[in-house]
Amino acid sequence: MTSETVASAPGGVRDVVVVGSGPAGLTAAIYTARADLRPLVLEGEPSSTSDQPGGQLMLTTEVENFPGFVEGVMGPELMASFRGQAIRFGAEIETVKATRVDLSARPFGIWVGDPGAAEPTYRARALVVATGARSLMLGVPGEERLLGHGLSTCATCDGFFFRGKPIAVVGGGDSALEEAIFLAKFASSVLLVHRRKELRASKIMQDRAMANPKISFLWDTVVDEVLGDTTLSGLRVHDTVTGESSDLAVEGCFVAIGHVPNTALFAGQLPTDESGYLVTRGGTTTDVPGVFACGDVQDHVYRQAITAAGSGCMAAIDVERFLEADRHSPA
Repeated sequence: MTSETVASAPGGVRDVVVVGSGPAGLTAAIYTARADLRPLVLEGEPSSTSDQPGGQLMLTTEVENFPGFVEGVMGPELMASFRGQAIRFGAEIETVKATRVDLSARPFGIWVGDPGAAEPTYRARALVVATGARSLMLGVPGEERLLGHGLSTCATCDGFFFRGKPIAVVGGGDSALEEAIFLAKFASSVLLVHRRKELRASKIMQDRAMANPKISFLWDTVVDEVLGDTTLSGLRVHDTVTGESSDLAVEGCFVAIGHVPNTALFAGQLPTDESGYLVTRGGTTTDVPGVFACGDVQDHVYRQAITAAGSGCMAAIDVERFLEADRHSPA
């Protein structure tokens, strides 16, 4: 367990604890710190795949669509700035993973380390959930090495970098077709690789994609390997019907097989929608008074750093107003 500042003794009641340290969580920390609420941020652990410190931007190379950076900024550099700004205003950051929460009564209990411990590590009058979501990946050789170097999970974020280049999109649902249609604005060609003979996407999305002259389809095909040393140079695939292998000469690949919100910590305590995202109402409020959710853990539509940061700001303001009203409510 490490800390950027001297945290108060475990077991003490905090005004607010923020779980997660991507753009949403750290923006919430900046705003609540400026409101003199002394937030504690549990940023996750480097070894964790579901709540790594800094969120998904830590896996991104150049970010060109975050306002204020004319020449762009590296993802890890951007998150380091978020983090430093939160610390500057008095946020305390612990590089630990929350392992259990108890939202049945306020102050809420938050455990780190042993989830079976009798007493929580921290208690909080308000809780901000900013645990994000993770992209489902292919799980093939070369994928981890080339993520951010020709391999991407976000067309809106990275499509511009592939202007005039042949690329592939892997997937068969609405998200994959949306990515393919968007990418066709930039790429010389878009090859949609799908493991079956038919798509899962809605008919209207299929019609749009199939009518686009830049988009072609490779059916009954699975990706076995992402090729390239330092940048993606192609994909090794095989035909699920014939078993034959071949290499695709593409300069970019977008994996669009779905996202999973990181909500396991709150199972049975916070409502989720049919896709597993936390349900919020009237901003960032959840069904549990005093618990607020922001960023990709509750947003399956936009999934951008800027929208996550905006919702982190909203959560912080909601927290401040909630605590202020709570202080003036009858005992």
